[in-house]
Amino acid sequence: MTLREFLSHRLGPMVGGLCCFVVAALFLLATGTRPGVVALLTLGFLLIFVGRYTVEFLRLRAQLSELEAILEGLEKKYLLMECIPTPKDIYQRKLFQLTRRAGKSMLEAVSQAQAAQRAYRDYIEEWVHEIKTPITAAQLLCRDLEGDKRRKLTQELAQVEAHVERALFYARAESPERDCVIRQNVLEAIVSQAIQTHRSLLIQNGVRVETQGLDCTVYTDEKWTAFILGQLLQNAARYRGETPVIHITARPLGQKVALTVADNGLGIPAHELPRVCERGFTGSNGRRRGGSTGMGLYLCRKLAAFLSLDLQITSQEGEGTQVTLTFPATAGAEE
Repeated sequence: MTLREFLSHRLGPMVGGLCCFVVAALFLLATGTRPGVVALLTLGFLLIFVGRYTVEFLRLRAQLSELEAILEGLEKKYLLMECIPTPKDIYQRKLFQLTRRAGKSMLEAVSQAQAAQRAYRDYIEEWVHEIKTPITAAQLLCRDLEGDKRRKLTQELAQVEAHVERALFYARAESPERDCVIRQNVLEAIVSQAIQTHRSLLIQNGVRVETQGLDCTVYTDEKWTAFILGQLLQNAARYRGETPVIHITARPLGQKVALTVADNGLGIPAHELPRVCERGFTGSNGRRRGGSTGMGLYLCRKLAAFLSLDLQITSQEGEGTQVTLTFPATAGAEE
């Protein structure tokens, strides 16, 4: 609280008090009180007046500073009313009790919403695991088919599986600490896992993958990082050029390692590049090609942030897109 704010807050009582004293001083002069006595009374009044409001200003400012310190120390800010001391003034105490009752009602509503969200997330995770069984069975049945029909059905099942996997990671992203394990990994193993998972999609779209310098050790979650790379591979295959090639390279940067996934596809228009990681944003290429959900890069950004990975995207329309993930390469990241 600044002095100007305090004066604005207490302006009415201060002006009222001064007016009352002026009237009293004029009354004393009119009744024959000597001016010297009135002057002494005025000086005493001003000292008391200034002292009283100075003490009140300092007290209120100290109280607000204490409340701000308590708020800053809370991880869950909405618990403030449960932590602050009860006021001594009767009006403030009644107001405090009403505010605390309202806060408890809000906490109950938040708890119910969180419980409902957890239940929904658990259901989605269970559903994803259950739906994988018929997808796998359908993929096995596809082996008995021949020719173009087998290829098309396999491709559609791969798309279904990709959407299901994306739904699973979207649900897990709300509480990433439950499923994430940071430990030492070799990039080559993670990249190989992502390529193997999307091998059919890459082959069907004629995409060639070239890797270089992946024998680097990083600290990350293998499963989550493979998912991020898988989304990048899917995008490269979906928005491919005439002779699609994906270059995956890694290079040490002191205590970090930069992994770059570069393609020679359609590229991203410059005015759309700042928005490609927004949830639900599909862009002109996505609308033109169809099948885009606008969730892939959004999940990549969200998961990368939790894994402490720096994700940077550069692109040139008509030439291709380059995504760089910067990994911690020191043991401190594991903590």
